[in-house]
Amino acid sequence: MEKKFLNTNRITAMIVMILIIILCFLPTGFQSTVYNNSTRSVVEIIETDNSNLYDTGIIRQGEQKCKVRILNGHFKNSTAEGINNLVGKLEMDKIFVPGDKALAVIDFDGEEIKYITLIDHYRINLELILFISFIILITVFAGWTGAKAILSFVLSIVVIWKVLVPTLLKGWNPIWVSLVVVAFLTVFVILLVSGYNKMSFAAIAGSLSGTFLSCILAVLFGKLFKIHGAIMAFSESLLYSGYGHLNLTQIFIAATFIASSGALMDVAVDIAAAVYELVDNNPGMTAKAAITSGFNIGKVVMGTMTTTLLLAYSGGYIGLLMVFMAQGTPIINILNLKYVSAEIFHTLVGCFGLVTVAPFTAIISGMIFTKRKAEIIIKEK
Repeated sequence: MEKKFLNTNRITAMIVMILIIILCFLPTGFQSTVYNNSTRSVVEIIETDNSNLYDTGIIRQGEQKCKVRILNGHFKNSTAEGINNLVGKLEMDKIFVPGDKALAVIDFDGEEIKYITLIDHYRINLELILFISFIILITVFAGWTGAKAILSFVLSIVVIWKVLVPTLLKGWNPIWVSLVVVAFLTVFVILLVSGYNKMSFAAIAGSLSGTFLSCILAVLFGKLFKIHGAIMAFSESLLYSGYGHLNLTQIFIAATFIASSGALMDVAVDIAAAVYELVDNNPGMTAKAAITSGFNIGKVVMGTMTTTLLLAYSGGYIGLLMVFMAQGTPIINILNLKYVSAEIFHTLVGCFGLVTVAPFTAIISGMIFTKRKAEIIIKEK
């Protein structure tokens, strides 16, 4: 039985790897435009000239000139002047100092560098170090299970980037597309981690039940809350980029149950695995006892996961909450503001999904696990 479990796990891992490879090469229809006379390179800042910068209160505007050395590409080791344009927004602007590394776009004509635009500080190397360290840590700690977790992590990234985002840009219905993507990831991630067995079936069924409820509540209350999807970061930039036909409100609603789907999956797997272990160690356990145990486990898990959702959603709005506190804004104004209402909407819809996942997973697990045990006992007799 254990050998069969390992074989199915390996088959699932191979399927997931094949899917990742296929999706990586799948064209999205939104490939970057290739400019024959420009290239991207990493540059090192040698000198800076801030004479064209001017302060307007706490922000700076203007143009920072930087002497740079190109570190890779066709013009490697060449030195030239690069321009860093500041637009007066702290969240977008950056100031370079000698020794910094930056990602730059180099416009050229033949062998002559015409213009260098400094995009931002270069961080790809740090991101790779963190990601590789994460892979090493989880593999050392969890072994084969850790490797499968990495696969599921990569699969989720690739599906979101190669399937979800392009289809939303093409104007497909955000609710249905997001629901299909979440269901697809739920099935494959749980099968990858747990293998082809009844525990996986129970976890998938429980997780999807919570996702469907979250979707229904998001659609119903999304209309009642009257929150426009333009509250999402960079949504206006998207509209002005030629995508004014997109329904941002539906995308916002879809993002609500996408954001909570990971927590729902986690709760479903936890409860299914716990009930499975209980029944496995107590072959004579009845379905009622197993379901009751699942409910008790679910109560504890829900108590922490609902708080997890609250902290996850509110963490990105600490600055806004500080502004309210500093200005002495009345609580009723804060709670009614669309930004805060949106986060309350996100949190409570996700919590409803969690509350649904726990009992559904407990009921399904109790019924199918004890049924299997009963069959084994009868055969032994």
